[in-house]
Amino acid sequence: MTELGDYLRSCRAQVSPEAAGIPSSGHRRVPGLRREELAMLAGVSVDYIVRLEQGRAKTASPEILLALARALDLRADEQEYLLRCAAEATGSSATRADTAAPAAQRVSTAIRVLLDSMTGVPALVLGRRMDIIGWNALGAALITDFGALAPQNRNHIWLTFLDPRVRGLYRDWEKVAQECVAYLRMDAGRYPEDPALARLIGELSIKDEDFRRWWSTHRVRAQRSGRKEFLHPTAGDLSLDFQVLDVRGTADQTLLIYTAEPHSRSAQALTFLSGWAETNHEPSVNIATQYTRS
Repeated sequence: MTELGDYLRSCRAQVSPEAAGIPSSGHRRVPGLRREELAMLAGVSVDYIVRLEQGRAKTASPEILLALARALDLRADEQEYLLRCAAEATGSSATRADTAAPAAQRVSTAIRVLLDSMTGVPALVLGRRMDIIGWNALGAALITDFGALAPQNRNHIWLTFLDPRVRGLYRDWEKVAQECVAYLRMDAGRYPEDPALARLIGELSIKDEDFRRWWSTHRVRAQRSGRKEFLHPTAGDLSLDFQVLDVRGTADQTLLIYTAEPHSRSAQALTFLSGWAETNHEPSVNIATQYTRS
């Protein structure tokens, strides 16, 4: 079996016949669409669906893949993942040009200066695998003292699952954790040959049953904005909006920024946390200069 086959089966299982406009009658052994129903909706043969799911298809044209994506009602990020899985399964060199193990991650001087200037909002720079490769003082005060962590543990998903203090920050930990897993699965589609990613997935799978279960669902997500609810030990309740912005000039770095609604209780709490951090902590180095997960 291949990742493409696993992903297609997972997507089929999540689409009800009713949602796809197919009358449902009688008992179904498995949830979601049958292969023949997906084939009918996408305008392809059942045999082709079988060959795709079993990893026996020699080619997978973009037109057919997009037809499958429409039939499965996939979002843009899910479509991207489907195309990458197909390229990996069929050996399409044009699409797989960027799937080799990536080079070491670095934060530029300009981004370090930007982080230092962002005194009123928590900010992190995320690299591949959700590695935390840069942060400002308020970002560290909100999440954890990244500079005090072992370099290999400066990873957003590792902290979310395996650091009890960080895990306890989120009021809806299960939702946040599932989104992290879906984002990591998206990253795995970009760099399937990344050994550091394989080690991270292996460690999380061994140490956390929830991660292992959610990883097996093959859900993907590239969320760019939303809201998170924190229960901070110093600042108390915080309802913060987040934005994920691409760092220009890099292929794999994003800037994660948290903001509060003006004049809200959360804005007041964030201001308090900023003052507390300045009073109680030495300035934190804002870049992972000795980062080893590369």
